[in-house]
Amino acid sequence: MELLVNLLVLLVALLHLYFLVLEMFLWDKPKGMKVFGLTPEKAAVTKVMAANQGVYNGFLSAGLLWGLYQGKAGIDVQVFFLLCVIVAGIYGAMTVGKKILYVQALPAAVALVLLYLTFM
Repeated sequence: MELLVNLLVLLVALLHLYFLVLEMFLWDKPKGMKVFGLTPEKAAVTKVMAANQGVYNGFLSAGLLWGLYQGKAGIDVQVFFLLCVIVAGIYGAMTVGKKILYVQALPAAVALVLLYLTFM
């Protein structure tokens, strides 16, 4: 079960690294515009805001990876950053689109529940 939890936390971290790449480097490229449903004009106007958002996703990913690196001593770190991801996902679902709830918050919530069941 511990391996499964670690893999799920790693998946959430990798998802946020992917979000970082999309928001910081691909926002105004065909891939980024397709993922976020942007026109070239909208992408150009929001590029700086998206890059800032990407930095925050990078921090979430770094925190999760840091917690994983620490092993069992990093469980509290993992819990904190998974909760951050869940809150960000819920807020994004409320303000941007419901899809964020499933893509961002749900994997983190599953990882958090399994983390709790395994270590608490």
